[in-house]
Amino acid sequence: MQTLTMPTRDYGLMKQMKTVKGLNDHVNIEYPAFENILVAARRMVREVAFDICEMPITTYLCAKVQNKTFTALPVFLTRNFHHWAIFCDTGAGIETPKDLEGRTVGVNRGYTVTTGLWARGVLQNEYGVELDRIRWAPTDDEHVAEYTAPPNVDYGYQGRDMAELFASGEVVAAIGAIGADLPTIKPLIPDAVEAGFAYYRKTGIYPVNHTVVVRDELLQQYPELAADLFAALAASKANYLAQLERSGDLSTEDALTVRLEAGVGGDPFPYGVEANRKALEALVQMAVDQHVTPRKFGLDELFADGTMELSG
Repeated sequence: MQTLTMPTRDYGLMKQMKTVKGLNDHVNIEYPAFENILVAARRMVREVAFDICEMPITTYLCAKVQNKTFTALPVFLTRNFHHWAIFCDTGAGIETPKDLEGRTVGVNRGYTVTTGLWARGVLQNEYGVELDRIRWAPTDDEHVAEYTAPPNVDYGYQGRDMAELFASGEVVAAIGAIGADLPTIKPLIPDAVEAGFAYYRKTGIYPVNHTVVVRDELLQQYPELAADLFAALAASKANYLAQLERSGDLSTEDALTVRLEAGVGGDPFPYGVEANRKALEALVQMAVDQHVTPRKFGLDELFADGTMELSG
């Protein structure tokens, strides 16, 4: 039997999966540890360093543009709403999202990070912000080295601390886990958690963040691999949700799961294309609108053969 490598974070919904060694009659799986899964994802897009890998979905879209030799399963290990991920300086004259136009807005890590894409989509689609009129200031480079950003993305802020950028007035707002614990920084959107759930109730869009990719060579060598892997991941998720404590002193991960479950009124981690079609269609359109991809991908281009009809 062939042993395949599969780095992912130690999510609750991966707990049972990580006890699986023999996936089927042909392959075993081992799970190399990474304190930061983004390091593994970067190695995957730059070196195809693993057989299977957790990956931010916008990183995957950028990789598809460059014809990287792996393909995703319609499995989404992390997801959230991103209204909460937009912050502004209360002293910078930002009263509404439209006030960001003509200003410089920081982005934690690269321009193409998934949280950035969804948050900018909120600004554009919910609040009418013209994204091309904002100067975007990422603090890191992109996972996919070949990516070419639009002219209003300024990489001169790489390596800078977001708190410093706010304090100096070089940015008036920022997207992501900004780490700027300053008294003048506040969420741009009031009641952001409820705003995210209201967005879902209005649109049916429940944003996806991380997916799982598999080397194309393996998908060709083992035609049953994609379906078997999907089934094992879905079973592991079901096990996690069945055993989840929904009250008491919860971990950060479990508390978020419970909040998402209540907010969407059901499975907080639905797998499969159909269960996520609205989110996926929104994602590929936002990617074009924000110059992350040069064209809109069809969903059948993104997911492995034999997985388009799966659900779990």
